[in-house]
Amino acid sequence: MADHYFSNNPVSKSDRKRWDFELRGQTFTFLSDQGVFSKNEVDFGSRLLIQAFEQPEEQGAFLDVGCGYGPIGLSLAKEFVNRRVDMVDINERALELAGENAVLNRVTNVSVFQSNVYENVSGQYAAILSNPPIRAGKKVVHEILERANEHLVPGGELWVVIQKKQGAPSALAKMEEIYPTVEVVKKEKGYYIIKSKKR
Repeated sequence: MADHYFSNNPVSKSDRKRWDFELRGQTFTFLSDQGVFSKNEVDFGSRLLIQAFEQPEEQGAFLDVGCGYGPIGLSLAKEFVNRRVDMVDINERALELAGENAVLNRVTNVSVFQSNVYENVSGQYAAILSNPPIRAGKKVVHEILERANEHLVPGGELWVVIQKKQGAPSALAKMEEIYPTVEVVKKEKGYYIIKSKKR
């Protein structure tokens, strides 16, 4: 079977890298590896989502769905120290890295655990963020969009980044079916940052 970043247990040989990257005005040191998404730098889409995000008025934790080695969740947890950030992924190697990166960057208000989309998620959140695994297929992407509604507090927000050529218009249409308020917060280099708000 081909080894993808959305594999449960990547079989590609480990070849760890360590590098620094600035996000929201803070410098992070990241460990990354083969078999995880964007292993050499924080990808443009995630960077755009991190930069565009504004914390909602509602109290409560944040959830990073498909966290990879952790740039989205860790950068927000580092800034919003009064929020807990839960970080989930199906990829065991990515989760191990995310946990180590939390320690490496002294981020303590995070919880990292395995979940296939929302399978092991039980809480409700003020914000859910995702750079969805496009290569996992439209069904998985739309599940992330649809089922976020169950895990948001009233007034909670879903923030996602998707490229136009990889289905941003259909994601936008799907979100408009579910949420009363949907807006494209930013467009850059073909990437859409889309925010929706639960009633």
